[in-house]
Amino acid sequence: MKTMRMILLAGLGLSVAACTAVDVPTRNAPYEQLPTTSITAPAGYDLLQPESRVQSTAAVGQVVIPHADIDTVARAATQEPGVGGLVAGQAPVTINSVTVLVPRSLKVSERNSYLPRGDIVWREDPIGDRHAQVQKIVQDAMVRGVSPLSGPVKADLEIVVKRFHALTEKARYTTGGVHAITFDMVLKDPVTGEQLTPPREVRADLEAFGGQQAINAEARGQTQKVRITDHLTWVIQQELTNPEGYENASLGIIQVMNRL
Repeated sequence: MKTMRMILLAGLGLSVAACTAVDVPTRNAPYEQLPTTSITAPAGYDLLQPESRVQSTAAVGQVVIPHADIDTVARAATQEPGVGGLVAGQAPVTINSVTVLVPRSLKVSERNSYLPRGDIVWREDPIGDRHAQVQKIVQDAMVRGVSPLSGPVKADLEIVVKRFHALTEKARYTTGGVHAITFDMVLKDPVTGEQLTPPREVRADLEAFGGQQAINAEARGQTQKVRITDHLTWVIQQELTNPEGYENASLGIIQVMNRL
């Protein structure tokens, strides 16, 4: 593995957004027991009372889907560019609620290197609680993605974010790169809480614009947040409507470097 990493790094040279920091990702570390005072949720979401070690160490948000207005939401989804044009009735499930957890064990990096080592790299919101900021982005995307679904089986969707790696300022205005996003998802019975599906890891990487391409995209309103939200909306729709699930894109050597 070390030999492979050295070869890849040598091949990239100065033209690639390489991992230059020494921070160590902690997405696979066990959850730490933190004081409840450190638990926050984005504005507009109620914080759930801790019921497990995962929830007591995470930025948590839950949204109950207002299916009485599902036709309106479905029409909006079909008009949203890049979302996939999903209409009600194409999935075997109706999602009752969405819960997104961002464990506090995930390490945040604020280093302005090309691709710093860390589990969470996010810069489009002001410096603050990055776990809560990421939670809101993922929550918004998941709610929008599942709202049009109208299948016979009712289920709650639970998402646990494992990696949310957008671009630093340096990469954004030079080389670009990859938005590397990974999460676990599971469907649960709304009444009993029992799992209806086994947990599934989803990798949802997205090309990240850089330089003039990023500037042009922002001028069209396609910020990193907008593009990531649209992408995750499409990803969760594919996971719940396509028997094969979502197939992660192949984005070249930068994507490979992200996983070393």
